[in-house]
Amino acid sequence: KQTAALAAGEIGIASCLGSTSAILAASEGLDVRIIGIYSRAPKAFMIVVKDPAIKSVKDLKGKKVAGPKGTILHQLLAAALNEEGMSVKDVEFVQMDLSSGANALATGSVEAALLAGPAAYKALTSGSRMLRNGEGLVDATIVIATSEKFAKSYPKAISKFMESHKKTLDWIKKNPDKAAEMTQKETGLPMEGVKMMTPWYDFDSSISKTDIQELIRTQNFMLENGLQRNKIDVNSIILR
Repeated sequence: KQTAALAAGEIGIASCLGSTSAILAASEGLDVRIIGIYSRAPKAFMIVVKDPAIKSVKDLKGKKVAGPKGTILHQLLAAALNEEGMSVKDVEFVQMDLSSGANALATGSVEAALLAGPAAYKALTSGSRMLRNGEGLVDATIVIATSEKFAKSYPKAISKFMESHKKTLDWIKKNPDKAAEMTQKETGLPMEGVKMMTPWYDFDSSISKTDIQELIRTQNFMLENGLQRNKIDVNSIILR
């Protein structure tokens, strides 16, 4: 929805957009450009299980795994399976959003769920456990995006937004307790959960070479799994 809104000119900036969505939209010819990184959080994206018999990713073979298709979590699953010499074809992947996946895992309808952020924390504190997170597999990059048309028409607005974004990050660093209280209110997580998860996120908005390499890996994942039809030059959709 964010990418369609950007391309249609309904919004000027998408402040928190999955890298998979940005790349896929651009590959389909939509006017989407990346102007910064919202976050990287490999620890916050994970494969969660409940059955004690499932001790490693290898044990997922033939099992039902719930998660959102064509997302960073889907990419994590593919990378984790590949690490064990397997592929997504070796599991029964069931398309579900995070909430539905968590509920399906809790009721035993699926053996594993792909979860992130508050949904992952709630599952971990309700009897489930992490089987594998994104560390060493995916950076779980969320981007800040705009359209080339908007950037050319309103360059000062882009600069002002990024400046305000960085000031907000500086405020968070200087006021961690107040920031934690605000996060708790917005997410509904207990303070213990907020404090546990906060270090998992890197909010540096600058785009590094490592970030670009991760975006290229993300595109490769989508191409290899038939989720993206047209290959693009990732560097061409980055505005500096």
